[in-house]
Amino acid sequence: MLGDAAATLPHDLSPWGMFMQADIVVKAVMIGLAFASLVTWTVWLAKGLELMAARRRARSCVRKLVRAGNLEAAREEIEAGWTGKGVIADLMEAAERECRRSANLSADGIKERLAIALSRIEARAGRDIARGTGLLATIGATAPFVGLFGTVWGIMNSFIGISQSKTTNLAVVAPGIAEALLATALGLVAAIPAVVIYNVFARALASYRALLSDASGEIIQHISRDLERQDRGLLSSVVALERGRAAAE
Repeated sequence: MLGDAAATLPHDLSPWGMFMQADIVVKAVMIGLAFASLVTWTVWLAKGLELMAARRRARSCVRKLVRAGNLEAAREEIEAGWTGKGVIADLMEAAERECRRSANLSADGIKERLAIALSRIEARAGRDIARGTGLLATIGATAPFVGLFGTVWGIMNSFIGISQSKTTNLAVVAPGIAEALLATALGLVAAIPAVVIYNVFARALASYRALLSDASGEIIQHISRDLERQDRGLLSSVVALERGRAAAE
């Protein structure tokens, strides 16, 4: 009896060997979890680089807005460097477009419409930069349960093997149980990094949105000061005429 049980033991108990000898359902679960892990690290690399570049550009633009004396000076400084493209450049463009459209209208109305326009751009930028991170939350929440399903299925097959072999020798079912537990291990391997990376991205996205909010606040402050200077005759126009003509063309 012991000789027969030993003969049924697989020679390779490495993770790859257990995968190759696993039931088709357990094998499909393992493949799905391995793919989910690959997706997690792909999103981490792609979204991490994108978010890092966006935050760096936003910080530089906010510093330039703080240093500038008026909206036109801020626009020139932002356009002069590598910050000429991006969300904050879009905020600047929206501010100038609203000022041109609202020429000769009340300052309070301009600032109210400007705040609405900038908030919409901020929201859109936040949605764009967060695209793909929800997949990490899904993987982190479901991968352990998918792995557990593979484990339950594998252990169920092992107990069926006990019934068919009419023996209680653990050596008969140990390989099947090990293969089933490998599915749970893969589920944790996929889920733990996904949860950690998602939390890191959540904090980074909150920081990025705060930078955009700071930029919007600085732009509105510049507009408010320029409008007051215009009312007092210290500034001919909030937006340079040359830029207004170029935009109209």
